[in-house]
Amino acid sequence: MKEKKENTLAWYVVHTRPKCEHIAASMMAGLEGVETYCPRIRFQKSTRRGKVWFVEALFPSYFFARFIPSESMRAVKYSQSVIRVVDFGGSLTSVPDRAIAELKKEMHDVEICEVLVDVKVGDTVELTEGPMRGLKGIVNAMLSGADRVRVLLEFLGRENAVEVPLSKILTEHKPRAVVAPR
Repeated sequence: MKEKKENTLAWYVVHTRPKCEHIAASMMAGLEGVETYCPRIRFQKSTRRGKVWFVEALFPSYFFARFIPSESMRAVKYSQSVIRVVDFGGSLTSVPDRAIAELKKEMHDVEICEVLVDVKVGDTVELTEGPMRGLKGIVNAMLSGADRVRVLLEFLGRENAVEVPLSKILTEHKPRAVVAPR
């Protein structure tokens, strides 16, 4: 049975150094007989410099490679930034083709999928700019116009409603949770 498994073209999970998934996948894609798939997400995050776009792997430190182990295992194992090909108890385990197909469908058949983290009434947010920077409050209303929200802040012993641009708040929602809601 092991002989048959090692001569079959299949998808495998490859473990890489942190933040090197896309580099390892692109280097490995240049190998003959190896196909790679490294799904990534692009999202906006508030920082001290304001809102900044980030691109990260959907599965940090992992990507998928399709190859025949008996022909390409050595080249895959020793590719740049690769730690190992994931196995269980020393036995190489493949990922079903339908699982990769479903993942590609979920990602809209692109390797970098843009994720928009929406803010809703009732969400806890943090102000990122201005004199009240760092204060947390609850979104009370979504206002029409220039993408503004009304936030209830507890300040000086009482609740105050403050209107702020959507771009000046940081939500507690994580981009990965938006991609895969529970």
